[in-house]
This record gives sequence, C-alpha cells and structure tokens, in this order.
Amino acid sequence: MPHFTVVPVKDQAQSSYDSLEGINWVDYRDTGQDYPDHQDTVSSDGHGNHKEDSPFLSSADAANKKSDYYDRNLALFEEELDIRPKVSSLLSRLVNYTNITQGAKEHEEEESAEASRRKTPKSPNMGTLMGVYLPCLQNIFGVILFLRLTWIVGMAGIIQSLLIVLMCCSCTMLTAISMSAIATNGVVPAGGAYFMISRSLGPEFGGAVGLCFYLGTTFASAMYILGAIEIFLKYLVPQAAIFHATDHAGSDSAMLNNMRVYGSICLSLMAVVVFVGVKYVNKLASLFLACVIISIVSIYAGAIKSLTHPPEFPICMLGNRTLVRDRFDVCSKTVIKDNITVPSQLWDRFCLPGNMSSTQCDDYFMQNNVTEIQGIPGLGSGIIRENMWGNYQQKGEILQKAGLHSVDAHGAMENFGMYVSADIATSFTLLVGIFFPSATGIMAGSNRSGDLRDAQKSIPVGTILAITTTSLVYISSVVLFGSCIEGVVLRDKFGDAVRKNLVVGTLSWPSPWVIVIGSFFSTVGAGLQSLTGAPRLLQAIAKDNIIPFLRVFGHGKSNGEPTWALILTGLIAELGILIASLDMVAPILSMFFLMCYLFVNLACAVQTLLRTPNWRPRFRYYHWALSFLGMSMCLALMFISSWYYAIVAMGIAGMIYKYIEYQGAEKEWGDGIRGLSLSAARYALLRLEVGPPHTKNWRPQLLVLLKLDEDLHVKYPRLLTFASQLKAGKGLTIVGSVIQGNFLDSYGEMQAAEQAIKNMMEIERVKGFCQVVVASKVREGIVHLIQSCGLGGMKHNTVVMGWPYGWRQSEDPRAWKTFINTVRCTTAAHLALMVPKNVSFYPSNHERFTDGNIDVWWIVHDGGMLMLLPFLLKQHKVWRKCKMRIFTVAQMDDNSIQMKKDLATFLYQLRIEAEVEVVEMHDSDISAYTYERTLMMEQRSQMLRQMRLSSAERQREAQLVKDRHSLVRMGSLYSDEEEEVVEAPPEKVQMTWTREKCEAERRNRNNAPENFRELMSLKPDQSNVRRMHTAVKLNEVIVNRSHDARLVLLNMPGPPRNIDGDENYMEFLEVLTEGLERVLLVRGGGREVITIYS
Repeated sequence: MPHFTVVPVKDQAQSSYDSLEGINWVDYRDTGQDYPDHQDTVSSDGHGNHKEDSPFLSSADAANKKSDYYDRNLALFEEELDIRPKVSSLLSRLVNYTNITQGAKEHEEEESAEASRRKTPKSPNMGTLMGVYLPCLQNIFGVILFLRLTWIVGMAGIIQSLLIVLMCCSCTMLTAISMSAIATNGVVPAGGAYFMISRSLGPEFGGAVGLCFYLGTTFASAMYILGAIEIFLKYLVPQAAIFHATDHAGSDSAMLNNMRVYGSICLSLMAVVVFVGVKYVNKLASLFLACVIISIVSIYAGAIKSLTHPPEFPICMLGNRTLVRDRFDVCSKTVIKDNITVPSQLWDRFCLPGNMSSTQCDDYFMQNNVTEIQGIPGLGSGIIRENMWGNYQQKGEILQKAGLHSVDAHGAMENFGMYVSADIATSFTLLVGIFFPSATGIMAGSNRSGDLRDAQKSIPVGTILAITTTSLVYISSVVLFGSCIEGVVLRDKFGDAVRKNLVVGTLSWPSPWVIVIGSFFSTVGAGLQSLTGAPRLLQAIAKDNIIPFLRVFGHGKSNGEPTWALILTGLIAELGILIASLDMVAPILSMFFLMCYLFVNLACAVQTLLRTPNWRPRFRYYHWALSFLGMSMCLALMFISSWYYAIVAMGIAGMIYKYIEYQGAEKEWGDGIRGLSLSAARYALLRLEVGPPHTKNWRPQLLVLLKLDEDLHVKYPRLLTFASQLKAGKGLTIVGSVIQGNFLDSYGEMQAAEQAIKNMMEIERVKGFCQVVVASKVREGIVHLIQSCGLGGMKHNTVVMGWPYGWRQSEDPRAWKTFINTVRCTTAAHLALMVPKNVSFYPSNHERFTDGNIDVWWIVHDGGMLMLLPFLLKQHKVWRKCKMRIFTVAQMDDNSIQMKKDLATFLYQLRIEAEVEVVEMHDSDISAYTYERTLMMEQRSQMLRQMRLSSAERQREAQLVKDRHSLVRMGSLYSDEEEEVVEAPPEKVQMTWTREKCEAERRNRNNAPENFRELMSLKPDQSNVRRMHTAVKLNEVIVNRSHDARLVLLNMPGPPRNIDGDENYMEFLEVLTEGLERVLLVRGGGREVITIYS
C-alpha cells in the first residue's frame, strides 16, 4: 500500500513575488457549473478549450461549491479549473462513491440529488463468508446432487463419474478465475454475468449472452420445480397423484402428466410469492441453505456409520434381475402359514393366484431362484470394485446384478412391471448434460457485489473457495456412493428396489426423511431464487435498451419490481415444466449456462491479449491461456452433452447478436471487442501498406465531396444515394465537406455539420466515414481532404463531386474555378474522378428501373473505369434490370467492322455482358453553328472579364474601409468567399477622391464604346473552334443514340494546361452534355482497374 505525505507549501514572501510579477490578488472562485450528460461529450468555448465530461463520477454537489476559493498556488491552472475538478474534490467523490443503490440500473447512471438527500444509502458491510461463499454454496448445491448423482454413479461407474465431475468443476473453476479477473477490474455493478460480459465484449455479445443467461436461469427455475414435484410425488405424498397408469406402459406418461399439473400449480404459487414479497424469499435463503448443509452432513454421517452398522435395505432379486419391492411383502416364492406352505404374494404376481402348479407360471420365474441381498453393504464391504466401471443401459432394459446366477428364459410381457428397468437410454454424453447444472451458480457472489465490504477481494476468494468446496463434496460423494451402495440400487433412479425410498436417503443418518425433507425445501428455495433473479436480469437487459422489442420488460411496479419480466419468465418456465422430465430440462439449461461461461472466458482472454490500458485487475492469478482453456472446455462440454441443443443455443445467441447489430446498438461501453476491432484494423492496415492493390482487387474507394447549405443541411443528398448504389456496402467510402472559417471559432459548427452528414449517410444507407475540415478558403480545404483523407492502405482512389450548377448566370468566377482546381488536384494525385451531372434526377434507393440502358461512351481508354462502373451499379437492385451498351467512335482511317469485333472479344474476355456499337464520325467540316457558338463563348468571357475589372476599380475604395476580419459563417463547397480579382499596384490605391482619380474614371467611361467595338470585331481562337467542334459533334451523336438511356457514362476531357482557358473548358463540358438527363463524367486515375486474367 503506497504511503502519501502531505506537506504544506510555505507562503513566505508571497506578496513580494506577486508584486514582482505584476500579479494582483484575485479571488478565483468555482463557477459552480453543472455539466449535464450530453450526447456530445466535448464542447468548445471558442478558444480551443474543450470541456470534457468527467470520465469518473460527475459531481452532484457542484452547486454547493460556489463558496470554495481556488488555491492561489494553482492560479496558473485557472482556465483548467473552470472545466476540470481539482484532485482533492475528485478523490473525495471517489471515496464517497457506493454502488449499493444502483441494483439493476446501468452503473454509469446516478441517482438524482433529491433522491440522495431523501435516502442515504446504507454502507455495504458483508464479508467474504456471508456475501459470497455461502450464497455460492447454496446456488451450486442443488437438485442434481440429491436426485441424480447416485444414478449417474451407477450408470457411469466411479471412474467415469469422477471424470464427469472433474470436467464440469474444472470448467467452472477456470470460468471463476476469468470472472474474478473481470470482477476485480474496477467497480463491479450489481448485475452479474450480464454486466461483466456486456461491458467487456460490447452490447451485441452482452445482449446475446445476457439473454442466454436469462433463459438458463429461467429453465433452472423450471428444473428446480420439477425436482421438488418429483420428491413430492415419489417420496413425500405418492397418494397425491391425479393420473394413474392402467398398465406398466402407461406409468411414465401418467407420471409426466402429474408433473405437469403439479409443476404448473407450484410455478403459479411461486410467481405469486415473488410478486407479493421478494424480501421474504431473501430472508428464507438462510433456511434453505441450512437444509442443504444438513442434508449433505447426514450423507457423510450415514456413510461413516455404514462402516460398522450398515442400514437395513434388503433388495429382492429374481435370478439376477431386480424386483420392484413395494409390489409384494415377502421376498420368497412361498411362505409357511399355519405349518402349510402356501404361495406368496410374489408367486401370485408371476402365476395364477391360488395355484401352486408350475404350468401356470412365468418361465423365468420358475427356472430362477429368489434371493435377497443387502442394498447398502457399507463402506467396508468392498462393493467399490463392482461399481468402478460403467454399466450404460437402453430404455426398458431390466437392472441386473452381474455376480448372481441366472437361467435365461423367456418371461411374459405382462410381468415386465415387476422388474426395475431403465426409463431412458443412458450414455456418457447424456450424463454430462444432466450433471452440469449442479456445477452452475458460481455467479451468485458477483450478483451481490453491491452488498460487499470489499468486492474486489471477496468475489475471487469466496467464489473459488465455494467451487473448491463443492468439487470436493461431489468427488467424495461419488466415491462414497460407489463404496457404500449396491450397483443395482445406484442404477435405480426412483428407488423402486428399496421400497420407493430416495436412493441417497437410504444412506443418510439418522433417517431417510432428513434427506427427503431437506432436499425438498432446498429445491423449492432454489426455484424461488431463480424465479426472483431471472426477471431482474431481463429488466436489466431491457433497461440497457439494446434490444428494442424487450423495452416493455424494463417497466414494473412503482418500487421497481419487474412485473412484466416476471410474467414472461413464468411463461418460459412453464415451457420447461411442460417438458416434465428433469433429465430433458437439465441439458437445455446446461447449454445456456455453458454459453454464458464461454463468453466470460472469452471476455477475459480478449482483454488480457489486447492489454488495454484500463485492464488492471487486482486478482493476479489469471492468464489468457487459462481463459482459452476454459472457453474450449465450455464449447467441448456443449457438444459432448448434446450437439443439437448446442447448435440451437448458438443459433439463438447468433440471431440475437445479428439483431442487435442490425438495429444498431448505440452503446459505447469501452468493450474489448472495440479494442479487438482496433487491433485487427491496425494489423490489416499494416498488411495493406505493403503495396498497391492488384488490378483484380481494385474497386472504387470513394471520397464524396458534399456541399452544405447555410443551415448545415446536405444540399445534394442524391450524391450519397449514388455512392451507396455504386458501393453496395463494400469497400471504403469517405464523405467530406469544408467549412470556411477559423478552426477555434468554428469547432462547434464543424461538429454539427459532421452530425448532419452522418444522419444523411444513415438515411441513404451509406456505410463509411465522415470528415469535415475547417479552412480559411474552401479550395484549400478540398485540397486538404484529397491529400489527407484515409489511413495507410485504406485511402480513397476516386473522388466524387457535384457539378457547379448556375456557373453561367453567376458573375462570380470562384464557383467554377474551385471545380476546375479540384479536377486538376485529382489528376495530380493520380485519383479517378466522377462528376454526376443533373444528380437531382438520379434514382433514389427505393426506385426500380424495370428496363432501359446504361450507355457507355468510350472515347479514350481510362484504365477500364467506364467498363467497371456500370458492372458495379448493376449489382444494386435499382439498376439490376438495365442493359449495358458500349459505344465507341471510329475515325476516317479506322476499320469500324474490325473495331466492333475486337471490342466484343475484349468484353467477352472481361466477362461483361454488353451490346457493342461503333459510331463513325466522318464529317470533319466545321459548321457555322460551331463557329458561332465558339464566338459567343469568347465574347461572353471577354465581357465578363472587363466587367470584373471595372467593378474592381469601383469597389476598391469601399474595400479598404470594409471590415477585413468579418467571417462568413458558412462557405459553400464550390465558391470561395475570398477576393480573387486583379488588383492594381498598391501605390495607386487612393484613400480619397483626387483629381487624378476623377480623370481615370472619366477615361474608363470614354473607353466603354471602344471596348464594345472590340467585342464585336473579336475573332475566335482556332484551337477553341476545334474543341467546340468535337463537343458539338459528339453531343449530336450521343443525344441521337442515348437520349432515352437511364444513365450515360462518358470520358471527361481534361482541363487545359493554360489556366486562361478554364472558362472555355466549362463551356465545352456544358455543350458535350447538353440534352442528356443523367450524365456521369468519368476520368481515370492513370492505372488499369480491370483485367481479363483470373
């Protein structure tokens, strides 16, 4: 334990230091702010100071601290103390923290200030013995020990029974070690396995395993009730049976019906008890535990007493077959009555009554002798040698003792009911499934963690000690049963050979009734506790709100009792009772508990291997190898005991997992699966970094550049729709946007924009990442996105951006200049580019094209992008029924027929189905329309240039007095707010109107007619005429062939090298795509993206 010494800082000569530094005395007071639990855990105060929610425990008494002064020694940290607590206040909150009041609530939530003032929680004071050890003992010891362990020893033999016990107890011991590590890693909430797994493995695993644990606990209550009813009907009050068998064949079904009726009644009564007063259940827990302990002690006492005085329980054998003892009085064929030998009751059972003739008797009865052997030979009899090995039996097989002489003869079927026979077929795997529930219950200590004085010490010690104790009891019981009790009695499940006595009761001292009554009360108590715990577990899962359809079960009575959860638990338990067989219900709950334990081990192993910084358990005696061994044993036991039940249980857990994942569990619990995902992602990214992807693996990894309006709404959501249709959930999608401004001032705005984009991505079902950057110029922000988005090998290779609509009507050239600059940047970065034009007409995800074509105009080879994109689009249901057509252009000297054949062969080798067409363009004469169109384009450009120059002159004076530091709150993506005008040299700037300025302005006005005459006499540039000719002719052909196409894809020409022609480039693109409804301009990234090779 570390020791701390608090040394006061002496404050001598403080005032002189303050005067030297120019510091005046100021009272630094706590502002007393409360920080509510917002969705966004970080907020900005505008100066780069981000206020974080406390990762520990928020202060409930912040309002009462306004009178506290800051320590003047901490004046340097004044800004931090406004938003973060001092160490002293944090420590005081941690010391005063208790989780006793939290119960099934999520442990991150706190009670309100009013509730805490109204009711001060009682400090936890339970130690290891009362808080963990004894509750675990009570939950582990149960119905199987009293009703089935003797039968398991008889069927499997001592060796295999020890193996079964060892396997099950080793599994629970390894699980307890893993559980102790998780339970001692911080404050443990009251909630047991569900909270441990969900907070370690995440909401998906937590919900799946939590429900499995709930179903296991619910079926456990059914198993305990069936055990109690079996004791009641078989050993306490057999006369209470409602249904009676008319013959031996119907005895099993009659018993099952009795179990169903009485089980349902018992379940209803228990549910009423739990509903009315759960506190009485908890108070009676000590009584039920006393019953268990007394019963076990009586077994040991009886075994020791059998050394000298074995109890008298004779067994009647016919040959080597065991007879049902309560069907007759004397174990003999004849009895002497008044010196006359008369047939006994046994004779009358096998022969016609009153007839001593052997001809009217059963053959097997006549040829074999009746003998009587001791049912409990005792500890010193040496019977252990006979019971060492297994003796598995088929259903209906008569129990036989190997050492007795027997003449094999055919017996009559009507006498079959006189023999003790096996009611079910047995095997090693079946016995494992039946025994395992007697090893469960190890979570009882962690469930009571809120009541423990020191949970991090008590839970590991108490749980491991309880498992050790129960394991020793089970092992010693197996050996004692095999050493004291005759084999046929051990194999007799219901004690038919010992006058319907409970087999384990025959060994007990002083009376069999000690065990019968004790086991009855212990099973009833265990059933009540399971019926109490299961609804609370379901309520905890429902309150976590990770499974929407369970939300109703989070509500209950005003005092928090889970009424609706109790009703559902009762209905599910009724299903188990309708099965009516203890041997059938036990493997079902074994599956659910094994699933739960498997994930406890997995949680510990994952946390240990990931070495997360928060993984610091106080319990040191764990290792990831032990956890993996425990996990493997759980999985093996599941399939050993019942492979089909195991598959069903895993299927249920898998469906719940996928359901929670599909619904989107918006919970962040710092779970290990997130850490595992991070480690896997890091490993994969490092592998991807080795080299660029092969052409076969190339797919468009998108960076979608979005434009936001002034209200931070996505202006063109169909860009995201198109991205989702193209990607279909595969590969990388990054959605980026730029906010113009200063980062410190616009941080909150950036978060709001990011959230708006994420919401739109969710609506449009785009699976990807969002990145918003703040930049002083939008153009620079786009360049930053293109350069820096992605990580390692997971970087974008394709940019998707919208078309700058309205660029012709706007006098501001910044919109199209930003667009062309982005085109140039993508080319320089060797990235592909896609520009969907008229994106508002693109189909939504809910539309379906039942016919139509996707037309590809392949003008120049771009690495195969034009071929690949329609194929990817056709994978989506919107475009699936469209046909693909590929057009290419033939010049004068091209052989169009050969081109068509070659293109068809190429597509065949690419495994792409498409119609092929070659369009011939022979007319190279430039039309008057083309010439006129080019002339209009250049005149417009010249006019706008002159207008911008004169406008700049007029606005220069006003620009100087304008506040240069005013910031536009939201910049659009394709228009920068910065000035981009040709400025005059600084020395010509005048602050006031002078004579020279007036003369210059007059000259400009006089020059206006000359400028107009220059525009009229302008001759178009021949290079522009040729480009316009290409655009016009291509547009004519495309509109002629593809006017009714659903989508037209064509090569996007590159921007001119000379930036003076940028405006003309925009005009060429407009002419090229005129008259087409949906156009996708595509520009390759300079590498092959499609291959003919496999």
